[in-house]
Amino acid sequence: MSILADIRNDPNFAVLDETDDYMVVNKPAPLQIHPGAPQGARTLWHGLCDLLAYEIANGGQVSIINRLDRETSGVVLVAKNQAWARHFGLAMQRREIDKTYVALVHGFPAWTELELEAPILRAGDVQESPIWVKQIVHADGAPCRTRFRVLQRFADGFSLVEAKPETGRMHQIRVHLKHLGLPMVGDKLYGRDDCCYLEFIETGWTAALAKKLLIPRQALHSWKLEVQSEVFQGSWEASVPDFHLMVGLDARLERYLPRASPAA
Repeated sequence: MSILADIRNDPNFAVLDETDDYMVVNKPAPLQIHPGAPQGARTLWHGLCDLLAYEIANGGQVSIINRLDRETSGVVLVAKNQAWARHFGLAMQRREIDKTYVALVHGFPAWTELELEAPILRAGDVQESPIWVKQIVHADGAPCRTRFRVLQRFADGFSLVEAKPETGRMHQIRVHLKHLGLPMVGDKLYGRDDCCYLEFIETGWTAALAKKLLIPRQALHSWKLEVQSEVFQGSWEASVPDFHLMVGLDARLERYLPRASPAA
């Protein structure tokens, strides 16, 4: 597999916990949760179906409860049968599942802790947008609330921030950080230059994108997941990648860049 292919897809997830009813995994990035195109790259769902083939053959199923973006890593909860899929689904609706993320951002927040309430809607609903999925903060949007806490400030202009979304809108943490003037490192859509998203689709990972984005994935990780319902209590963690270490000199970025083929 080429270096560029590694950047585009990493199907190697790790199992954090498993019972007869559920499994918890640490999803790598980049890795899509569910399949899109019929002949597309392998997804987390494909890997889970392979791993749980025996359970599926005996009436089980694969139901992914919390969905992460392709370029977000971390804890994912999976139900292995219909009863637990329903239970976790209801717990999610009742907001009995708490999620904690960690992100590396550009800049220094003026605050240590902040609760942001800022509604979000699709940008194309109120303005011209070449990107269908792009979301923005707008007064006409759906209510959104995220709690933030600064974990560490680095001397070179980056900060490590904890984010706890209390609602579950598309791209909520990324949009809220952008709104706060703290764009996420490596974010092609809500980072310092949103042109990177379309450029990456057209060209793949290049030296030019490496200079703009610093790392080939968005620096967002699902750190903790906790379920507190009447019939089940559980919590899991996935170690946070050292995003700040990833952001280094060109020598460190060499391993992410596609290399030229040797001359014949």
